[in-house]
Amino acid sequence: MWLVSEVLCYLQKRLDARRLRLNVPLAPYTTFKIGGPADLFFEAYRRDELATAVLAARELGIPYFVLGLGANILVGDRGFRGLVIRNAARAYRLLDGHRLWAESGAIVYPDLIEVAVNAGLSGLEHYVGIPSTVGGALWQNLHFLSPPPERARTMFIAEVLAEAEVLTAENMRQTVGPEYFCFGYDYSILHERDDIVLAATFQLAPGDPARMREIMEANLAWRRERHPPLETEPSAGSIFKKIDGIGAGRLIDQCGLKGTRIGDAEVSPKHANIIVNRGRATATQVRALIAYVQHVVETRTGYRLEPEIRFVGEFDPLPDVEALAQWVHAKAST
Repeated sequence: MWLVSEVLCYLQKRLDARRLRLNVPLAPYTTFKIGGPADLFFEAYRRDELATAVLAARELGIPYFVLGLGANILVGDRGFRGLVIRNAARAYRLLDGHRLWAESGAIVYPDLIEVAVNAGLSGLEHYVGIPSTVGGALWQNLHFLSPPPERARTMFIAEVLAEAEVLTAENMRQTVGPEYFCFGYDYSILHERDDIVLAATFQLAPGDPARMREIMEANLAWRRERHPPLETEPSAGSIFKKIDGIGAGRLIDQCGLKGTRIGDAEVSPKHANIIVNRGRATATQVRALIAYVQHVVETRTGYRLEPEIRFVGEFDPLPDVEALAQWVHAKAST
């Protein structure tokens, strides 16, 4: 069992002690606005600092988690026992050959998309409005539908990735190509390996800024119509994984679960595959609502929904799902 005091002393020698803090609530650093405190919290402003912090945690043998914009995750109410490294390494620059290099903490929208469009470079504008860092984009193979009116296919960030600098699970810094990531839908090898993306280079193409602006506005309008706004309805994005040919959201909607609420956690009336925080939702309430939705959908349709979001930290135990279902039904009838 590791001791916070001993670990803190070691980390203060390895890192910038001014940015190393104790017992930091994580809720403000997530798009869900939910989560208890991290024992230790460090903000890395450069990729070298990010690598050093990860290496230090590995040397100490303590749990660690690299936090970007905090989308697609649910942090437990009990917080995180270990070191949370907030990736604020956000440097970026244009390179010759229509390429854009960025550290892994760089924000895709608006930062990278705006610099690319202003330079007349196309390839990133499709991902406008999606909260993601470069590291998060590669983790999940960031994607969106191709431009209107056809919306003919899904476009993935993998298509414009030229190379990336990673700190491997074996503590080696190396440059790898797109094939290293074994990209799939909502998937990369980062789900299986403890590699950390430090930076990435994107191969873009000359494009018409006016046309790119049209695509951006169309995509933003599409999201506004279908997604609850993060600013007023915090969420983690889609809760459940895609089910080919059916859609998790469609199944939830067919079961009449939009608007179902446990505490301040609610299935969005606008998008059935998104749970929103109506004010003071807890991680326990969100997990209970997830379990309830899974139970109802499986009972009525036979499909088992699998969570897409990551569960980070320590959580309180959940009640029995049958008892939970009875409680929800009773609550709905009053």
